[in-house]
Formats: sequence, C-alpha cells, structure tokens
Amino acid sequence: MRPPLPPLDGRIDRFDVTIGTAVEFLRGTWPELEEVRFEIGGLPQKADADGIPRWRIDRDERRIVLFRIPIERLLPPGHDDGIHRRIAIESAVFRAAAEYVGKDPWEFGPDGP
Repeated sequence: MRPPLPPLDGRIDRFDVTIGTAVEFLRGTWPELEEVRFEIGGLPQKADADGIPRWRIDRDERRIVLFRIPIERLLPPGHDDGIHRRIAIESAVFRAAAEYVGKDPWEFGPDGP
C-alpha cells in the first residue's frame, strides 16, 4: 500500500478552485448563468483594441472562456501575491459573467442593486 499523495496545491490548481467557487456562487445567485459553460484557457489567440483579453464570451454556444495567464500574470507591480491573484481571478469571473448577462458586476451581490 502506498502512502497517500499530498493534495494538489499548485498555482493552476488554486486557479481552477477559485474559478469553480466563483462560478458556483454566481450560478446560485443568477439563474441566467446555470446553463453557461465556464472554461479555462491559457492565452487568447490575439490582443484586441483594449489589450490582452482576460476572457472571451460566446453567447451562441453559451460559453465563457477565462484566460489563466493574463489574469494571473498581468497584475500591477507589488500585487503579485496569493491574495491579489485570487482577487484578480474572482474579479475576472464576475466581470465576464456580468458582461455575458448584460449587468453590472456589482449587481451579483446577494442583495443586488
């Protein structure tokens, strides 16, 4: 019998868990997101007029793709630690979901506007 393996706790694992937790909250709050697939991509294929996108929305396929590398790596200087990285990830999920449903991200709170 082998000894138990330690839990996965790398940067990619934490990214996935943070995305999953935020998506679970949003789906429980906003029924419009129940059938939307949230996917994780590495990098967008190209920059757009606003720079490097953090997510891509495909309403026809009911899909939001969040790009891990720009979300995690393009943080302001001095903000590249675990807490700021988690805030950036959650913020990207909320902003992408808000764009998808046509709402302000602040409307996703438990009380709404």
